[in-house]
Amino acid sequence: MGLLTRHRCFLQALAAGLLAAFFCRWLDTPLPWLIGPLFASAALRIAGVDLRCPVAARAAGQWAIGTVLGLYFTPAVLAVVAARAGYIAGAVTFALALGCLCAWLLKRLADVSAATAFFSMALGGASEMAVQGERHGAVAQHVAAAQGVRLMFVVSFLPFVLRYWSGHGMPPLAAATAVATQPPPGSVAALGIGASATAEPLLAFGLLACVTCAAGWLLYKRGVPNAWVLGPLFGAGLLAAAQVPAGSVPEWMVRTGQLCIGLSLGTRFTPGFLHAAPRFMAAVAACTAAALGLAALFGLLLAKLGGLHPATALLATSPGGIAEMALTARALHVEVPVVTAFHVCRMVVLVLAVGPAYRRLVRM
Repeated sequence: MGLLTRHRCFLQALAAGLLAAFFCRWLDTPLPWLIGPLFASAALRIAGVDLRCPVAARAAGQWAIGTVLGLYFTPAVLAVVAARAGYIAGAVTFALALGCLCAWLLKRLADVSAATAFFSMALGGASEMAVQGERHGAVAQHVAAAQGVRLMFVVSFLPFVLRYWSGHGMPPLAAATAVATQPPPGSVAALGIGASATAEPLLAFGLLACVTCAAGWLLYKRGVPNAWVLGPLFGAGLLAAAQVPAGSVPEWMVRTGQLCIGLSLGTRFTPGFLHAAPRFMAAVAACTAAALGLAALFGLLLAKLGGLHPATALLATSPGGIAEMALTARALHVEVPVVTAFHVCRMVVLVLAVGPAYRRLVRM
């Protein structure tokens, strides 16, 4: 009976997500296959409807997105990303400082423990921050709710702003950075390999699927956060960097991946979400808005100093997640690999450093 209930709840979530995605496409919103399911499932969950997104569906969605992102990392693109290494390091340092500042602000506004405030505002993976926060005495439910609000806030705001700006005066991409905006190669001819070496499409996709699934499974077994994004991303990136004819991911899989990620984010919200700790949630919203504003200022400064395109810099330094910000970059045709590299480095450093950083701050 429990299995039937889980399937029914997922099918309901899937139906709601699809309807919302088509509605957002009709409205011509950015990222309709992500934003529509996210808002629809969150609203229905808060209203008391029992919706669920299985872990396997979320992992499948992450696999599709991670694989697509990895295919961007051709040798020419890697050279562009390597040239941005110093700016990536600066952005990671800024993300650590921004998390600490917002944690201090949240503690003052919401009167919560230092651990709860710190891990609620740390710009890492939502699940990982909740787990690490619980180890250090934070209220895990508060941390998870705060991280969910942060992701939803960024996804619901930044794509619309950049979409509007791109049509109203955003400067065009320079020729030097245009290489990093090209879509991932859909054929081996795009990799500079002769037609005689072209593999059958199904065999090429089979190779891509095997390598990326193996990489995701390996990271998952080792307990790496966001394993089903990072593993396929690294696996597909290695194939692209080595110019192996590995095919491409069909667009319908990319849309399905966005749908699953949107549902997984939206179904995290609970019926009592708006009534649980209202002061804390209001403070989280205020701190998230402050973080988004400060990150935008830092991104524009980075764009001016480092010669980055403004949209690239804003997405790269935003307090969003890897998949969501990279998908926004893909939709706006800006430097997807650069945005991805910024967020991957930030997440890896934060996951490794957030625990020691919190203990050091407590001692201080």
